[in-house]
Amino acid sequence: MNNKRDHGGGIDAAIAAYGGTRADWLDLSTGINPVSYPIPKIPQDVWTALPDEAAFARLYALARSFWNVPDSAAIIGATGASAIIAALPRVIPTGEVCIPGPTYNEHGAAFSASGWRLGQDPSHALVAVHPNNPDGHIWTIRDFEAAYTVIDESFCDVMPDQSLIHMASRPGVVVLKSFGKFWGLAGLRLGFAVGDPKIIARLNDLLGPWQISGPALSIGAEALSDPAWADATRVRLAADATRLDALVVNNGTELVGGTTLFRLYKVKDASAVQDRLAEHHIWSRIFPYAPDWLRLGLPATDRWAQLEAAF
Repeated sequence: MNNKRDHGGGIDAAIAAYGGTRADWLDLSTGINPVSYPIPKIPQDVWTALPDEAAFARLYALARSFWNVPDSAAIIGATGASAIIAALPRVIPTGEVCIPGPTYNEHGAAFSASGWRLGQDPSHALVAVHPNNPDGHIWTIRDFEAAYTVIDESFCDVMPDQSLIHMASRPGVVVLKSFGKFWGLAGLRLGFAVGDPKIIARLNDLLGPWQISGPALSIGAEALSDPAWADATRVRLAADATRLDALVVNNGTELVGGTTLFRLYKVKDASAVQDRLAEHHIWSRIFPYAPDWLRLGLPATDRWAQLEAAF
């Protein structure tokens, strides 16, 4: 049985269909920062020893400081936000969950797999992707009245002034943070849940010990202690998003929304545009539920010429 869900990526399949090598391809199908945080030198014992409590405590303390986590909220890390998304429905009382969409499809899949009903009533449980993927919709504190609320802020580090992290002090609220998007280290597999101590304690029991690798603990701590890199990155991403809009919209498309890590455009035929870009070894994201939506991430600094030539 094939349970594979629709996501970005899949360069191997694009290569098989259109040729070329991985080095030839410009992957704009994800919202991952193309200029990642520089990997620091990692001590040998980080690789060889089991992660200790001090390493976890350091990472969590830096995460609290970086994201301004309320003192009353608990925090836990895992091997990517996806691991937490999969586990959350199992530590919240089962019922009906409202997941306004279209949005990131792993939330609905996780709740369905755990026996939840997907519906429109937000009174028991609500999942809000903030800003939303793929259209960049921003939620406000007035939108939340559910007994249990999951706020997925995987893309919110590009706009920290819009973060709803202060809501993590409310009972029944969990805020998710992803390390793969803003820091461009998706392969590191590091994500966080911040919120109601009772829910976080259940997550801790479910995820078990050493749920973050030693290298991820070390690299994550270094990155979270480098606000200057984060500030400079936000400036660069904003400039690059503006540059991408100027290139694409001037070629007869309409901007629907997005963040400074990805842009969503309305085109006549997204599948045809994806095919034309693929002929130039550029991979984009299209959506089965919206045949006129095309999502593009940002190219790395030295790959703009390839994208400009394709347009």
